Amino acid sequence: MSVHEAITKHTRKQNAHLEQFLKLEERREQAIDEAVRLCAEGRPFSVETINAITGEINAHATQGISPTRVYVTPAMIEDFVRRSK
Repeated sequence: MSVHEAITKHTRKQNAHLEQFLKLEERREQAIDEAVRLCAEGRPFSVETINAITGEINAHATQGISPTRVYVTPAMIEDFVRRSK
């Protein structure tokens, strides 16, 4: 394999890794938005979905160049909603 082919293969692999990260990140953001909306409405909410996706992101990060994300607590959501008012 030539150097050019090796670089191209590596670049494609990194790009695919980052594309998967972006899909996971979008799902996480949607879950956060939903929890924030429910909390702002005074309705019960959960961070389970957020943290399940966070676990997927963090596992994915061990296989490449994408960043990790912190796990979210209910208090974090409540604080965000309180500060947003």
